[in-house]
Amino acid sequence: MDLRQLRYFLAVADELHFGRAAERLGMSQPPLSVQVSRLEDELGTPLFERTTRRVSLTPAGQHLQTRAHSILDEVDAVREEMRDYADGLSGRLSAGFVSSANYTVLPGVVQLFRACRSNITLELHPLTSGQQLEALRAGTLDVGIVRDEIPANSGSTFELTSEVVFEELLVACLPVDHPLAQRSEVTAGELIDVPMITYPRSLMPGYVDRVAAVFDMAPGAVRGVEVVVHQETALGFVAAGVGTSILPESVRHLLPPSIVAIPLAGSPTTRLIAVHAARPERKVAAVFIECLHDAARDLAGR
Repeated sequence: MDLRQLRYFLAVADELHFGRAAERLGMSQPPLSVQVSRLEDELGTPLFERTTRRVSLTPAGQHLQTRAHSILDEVDAVREEMRDYADGLSGRLSAGFVSSANYTVLPGVVQLFRACRSNITLELHPLTSGQQLEALRAGTLDVGIVRDEIPANSGSTFELTSEVVFEELLVACLPVDHPLAQRSEVTAGELIDVPMITYPRSLMPGYVDRVAAVFDMAPGAVRGVEVVVHQETALGFVAAGVGTSILPESVRHLLPPSIVAIPLAGSPTTRLIAVHAARPERKVAAVFIECLHDAARDLAGR
């Protein structure tokens, strides 16, 4: 028994007339009669009582009519669900983000995305840029919000595409009692001899390279005294007087009174970049990225 046979049976069961059922199905009557007979043979019971004047359902036919309507309604519902999934209206979206996105675009994008795609389960994963790119290449992440990282496609299961969604200034975080703390801005040259809290390039290659470019040095040439993963940890070392750390301006939301954030001369910036795999069946990723742009525009308008 297949779905086509059920549809043929239902047409006859609803019309109680083979000719009208065949017309409704857009076919001739003889093939319809053959299909219904085959279904009866397969089920081992007659579904219709046929006379020269009328067609009626047997008790077995009445039962199958109810069940067939239920089955085909469920099939139609599944088909609609899958169409919604393909169109990005339902399903799941797995998104990674660097922790600093918490203080810029992430709250806005979550609110906007859930408002326009309420039937999609949004899964958020706090990961470093390097971890996100690895997950994107493996196909276990749909979208990543990385910092200063333009991904290469070598080793990717899917081609990765990227676009800038938010840009902000870099600042030097210093203890409030540091000699440079009262300056309106500081130069890279003034910071070069200050001990630096840095980040592992293996996990944050784009950001580490960006900071190195500010100092016009190769990555690792800055005089680092501690290597940390999270900016909150870096701020803890700054507050303890260990040194300085170069961070996005949005870090001001985290600063205790013991730390100041000083703009860098030349106004160098850092960028949040949306990365996703070019998978045509995952249209929902494009919706999420559009919400990211909207969230960034909202921030810029404040």
